[in-house]
Amino acid sequence: MFYKDERLALFIDGSNLYAAAKALGFDIDYKLLRQEFVRRGKMLRAFYYTALLENDDYSPIRPLVDWLHYNGFTMVTKPAKEYTDSQGRRKVKGNMDIELTVDAMELAPRVDHIVLFSGDGDFRPLVESLQRQGVRVSVVSTIRSQPPMIADELRRQADNFIELDDLRETIGRPPRDQQGTGGSGRNLEVASSNS
Repeated sequence: MFYKDERLALFIDGSNLYAAAKALGFDIDYKLLRQEFVRRGKMLRAFYYTALLENDDYSPIRPLVDWLHYNGFTMVTKPAKEYTDSQGRRKVKGNMDIELTVDAMELAPRVDHIVLFSGDGDFRPLVESLQRQGVRVSVVSTIRSQPPMIADELRRQADNFIELDDLRETIGRPPRDQQGTGGSGRNLEVASSNS
């Protein structure tokens, strides 16, 4: 349900998309992802949201962030917070929901269609608000993983649900441990806590 003349924007919840693709057993090729949606409409922006560990000399996600930045994605990052939970486990908290929501609301008057790459049910009110402003919203996630990665209320609110597994042949590649080195936009996203 895309129209060639509609103005599109992509909003990618990095850790959520990474977790969904990993649950399905493939990695995202971001060059192919961008090409696919440029083909579907008039792409205005492709936003990618992720939290970065601030104290690491080398972050495993840094090469992906740099690649995306140099290849047409608008990067939105903030420092992740490290903490130890009550069982003594090291946890990382890096929720980007507010940043994504504010950017989507600001861009809404200039787009016809927003594609949200997330299954997080916290985005349901955002989708509803965008729809009230006349923006169509497609949500990309998966119901084929166990458990499903998309909240039912988000899937029902969206104008269009796109099953990530159906995009595997178009935007995917085998996981890194099944391939050699090389490739563009390798997905090294670290999963972060959404609490």
